[in-house]
Amino acid sequence: MRELIVEADGGSRGNPGPAGYGSVVVDALTGDVLTETAEYIGVATNNVAEYRGLVAGLLAAHAIDPTARVHVRMDSKLVVEQMSGRWKIKHPDMKPLAARAAAVFPPGRVSYEWMPREQNKRADRLANEAMDAGKLGRAWAPRTPPPAAPDEPAAPPGDAAAGAARARAAIAAPRGRTSGSAARTAPPAEGGAGAGRAADARAARSVAEGGGQAGSRRATPAVGWAPADLGAPATFVLLRHGETPLTPQKRFSGSTGSDPSLSAAGRAQAERAAEALAARGTVQAVVSSPLARCRETAAVAAARLGLPVTVEDGLRETDFAAWEGLTFAEVRERHPDDLDAWLASPAAAPTGGGESFEAVTHRVAAARDKLLAAHAGRTVLLVSHVTPVKILVRLALGAPAESLFRMELSAASLSAVSYYSDGNTSLRLFNDTSHLR
Repeated sequence: MRELIVEADGGSRGNPGPAGYGSVVVDALTGDVLTETAEYIGVATNNVAEYRGLVAGLLAAHAIDPTARVHVRMDSKLVVEQMSGRWKIKHPDMKPLAARAAAVFPPGRVSYEWMPREQNKRADRLANEAMDAGKLGRAWAPRTPPPAAPDEPAAPPGDAAAGAARARAAIAAPRGRTSGSAARTAPPAEGGAGAGRAADARAARSVAEGGGQAGSRRATPAVGWAPADLGAPATFVLLRHGETPLTPQKRFSGSTGSDPSLSAAGRAQAERAAEALAARGTVQAVVSSPLARCRETAAVAAARLGLPVTVEDGLRETDFAAWEGLTFAEVRERHPDDLDAWLASPAAAPTGGGESFEAVTHRVAAARDKLLAAHAGRTVLLVSHVTPVKILVRLALGAPAESLFRMELSAASLSAVSYYSDGNTSLRLFNDTSHLR
């Protein structure tokens, strides 16, 4: 049985702050570097970045040889002890990441070893390269052949380097990049929340502040396909709930307001979506946001599919705090400075202690990873809201945070994202409303 070594590291300039990770896969017999992977992951903690580096390294090793034994070497005592089972994992951000890492190879095929930081130069270099690239608004790109760490002889690239490159990160936050100054569509509040505009500073952001898992699985080059030997992907069919009385009025409707039920029109939309899903016959599980409008929509679909509904709190809508129930124009009139800050930065929160898009991204990405670990290779219906659905799409594409303002998501619309075992993602469908006509 082939033996591979994974060296992984992650770092955060601020803890939390702009973060990145790096991983190296080495042939244990020859010492050859087979592949390198790195990614800027937006704002995250050191520990989150280290765990993401571990997951990316394991996935890269799996892409090279899924039957191999893997020995992981890291300078993070926390990760090594937790993954070895000697320390309990308490932090909620760490649990889904650890579960994802543990699921890459069968139990017993991965061992862990702590090493001093000065011995982890290759992965540390990659993590810093990724953070530097993110600061410039660029994605990290591998070098050919992989350069040696300082004071180390260069190692020739292995035969599997090209194939493993597509596994560069299963859990990555969005890549930062400048995307111009085109006008924004309505903010992603529930129901559209008015037309509005995003401040010019939004377009000028060259680094997308991303998730906290949280973050995102990194989308590999936009090819729309994946090798057949990866097996069946996990596919999330994303259903936005049907209309509520607030939807046609385009009012902010988040997770702390009145939690409105579906309107008569919304119930009819839910029925039509359920019919379409039943006709496709592919859904194997149903998961819903805890809010009433989603649970009602999910219940209609689940009844037609003959499946139970599981509630996942991470799929709830943004907490819009003092903006709940207001239109975009009303927020502009009452809280203009807070609104400008919110439009300009994903780290800004609505007035009154609401959730920033950055915080929601952390939450949604963690829920995604939890569900991926529980539903590998299955098709799962996720009934959620505007912001969580847009975030899942954004992370799948590796798009910047400002892309949330450039997506239109209709009530009871269907979208779909597939997640492959090598970390590749594929957007299969977006804002399909054909079943409502």
